Amino acid sequence: MHVFIMVAGVFTGAHVWEETAARLVAAGSTAHAVPLTGVDPARPATPAHVGLETHIEDVIAAIDAVDVMSGREIVLVGHDYGIHPVLGAADRRAERIARVVYLDCGMPQNGVPALAAVPDQALRAQLAARAEAGEREGVLTPPGRDEWGRWGSTADIGEAALERLTALAAPQPLGTLLEPLRLTGAVAAVPVTGVLCARNGAGIDQVQRLVDFGDPALAALTEPQVTFFELPTGHWPMLSCPDALADVLLRAAAGEGHRLRPAGDDTPAPAHLRPFPLDVPELPRDRQGHVDLYVPDGGGPRPAVVFVHGGPVPAGAQPRPREWPTLVGYARWAAAEGMVGATLDHRLHDVADYDRAAADIAAGVDLVRSDARVDADRIALWFFSGGGLLTADWLTRPPAWLRCLAASYPVLAPLPAWGMARSRFHPARAVGQAGSLPIVLLRAGREAPEIAATVDTFVTAADESAARLELVDVPNGHHGFETLDAPEETIPALRQAMRSVVTHLTR
Repeated sequence: MHVFIMVAGVFTGAHVWEETAARLVAAGSTAHAVPLTGVDPARPATPAHVGLETHIEDVIAAIDAVDVMSGREIVLVGHDYGIHPVLGAADRRAERIARVVYLDCGMPQNGVPALAAVPDQALRAQLAARAEAGEREGVLTPPGRDEWGRWGSTADIGEAALERLTALAAPQPLGTLLEPLRLTGAVAAVPVTGVLCARNGAGIDQVQRLVDFGDPALAALTEPQVTFFELPTGHWPMLSCPDALADVLLRAAAGEGHRLRPAGDDTPAPAHLRPFPLDVPELPRDRQGHVDLYVPDGGGPRPAVVFVHGGPVPAGAQPRPREWPTLVGYARWAAAEGMVGATLDHRLHDVADYDRAAADIAAGVDLVRSDARVDADRIALWFFSGGGLLTADWLTRPPAWLRCLAASYPVLAPLPAWGMARSRFHPARAVGQAGSLPIVLLRAGREAPEIAATVDTFVTAADESAARLELVDVPNGHHGFETLDAPEETIPALRQAMRSVVTHLTR
């Protein structure tokens, strides 16, 4: 038998777990939702006296209340902010804990406060400024009815449940977000399960891609004691699908779940390292700073196509994106068509890095345009995957020399968990300002639903603004279809897209 000790996120109390707890109890387990001091009405306190350590003690008290002699295994469940007190408590009671469940949350590290996990980047910066100014004893006001989206996707939450969530929301003491999490390392021995809510921004496939990039920091996710589940819902599954969540928690407690494949395993190579599906000439690269050029023989100057990788890509990934077979294949193909093909590296290592990635791309484009072999007035930019958000700047103010913008299986609006709803990197809003800029969009028919929704929003906005959008559909294509799907499915679409780009450059 298991005892589930569950800790909620910011502004919320034990009440959010009621339906999930009832289902766990009906299945024969024990469930206890921890009321957090200063947040839950059951434990009022002055905000100045409440910090992360206070909530860690709340969880420890719940653990210690379980009779050691009962034989019941304790499973700690942390949702959102709740994972911070859960980890702090598990680190001090590691021998008592059978498993920690990360419910749609990040992976807190020793010495880092929960502030780092606040999804809304603008709000995070504001809170950091308040902390710098010494304001550490106040509270964060809970969101209004229409503001919960700043904290995660509200997908699938019924109107009544959302109204109740808002009515019962409590101010969050700032100390709980600003006080660093302190871990001894003992919790590293406790088995863990990650439950990903795909409509909030990430599913198992996306996490596997991050591991496949080869960053050693993510290797721990492939350990045998780590499992994953995915729920096709928003950030609050205890409200949107309590039955499914209870089932997942029971299966997690039993050690079930998906296990990630280690990078470099003997299984087939990850998508970004598989061969490009078209035969292209083996042109040498000409490395110029953070840009690689592939230049056809003969005279010039020639139009150029700059291929912009997606992400986020961990900083430690090897090989670097500009060396990936897919991007190199595209660049050599462009050279075979008489264009200069260019790949570049940019520093999109985290969703907070779009500003500096945009600066890297702008600098790379300037470098390409300044090359004597390039016709500086005939440039196309081709974006991939998470790099799609980086199209926004070019759509908003397309320069005269930008003759075409292309995108393959792109993300075209920020995903809810990325905390970027108010940022400038929102192509679905920017496309209305694209004017006469030709846009070639390769759309994967079997795209992840959360990404497909951003593409649909973009296409609708493009239609309403009369943008020059050409859709190239790959009906059975997946995200990264060039190397994942059958060539007979993808190559016709690739040829059509390249033909269009070349036409716009040479017209």
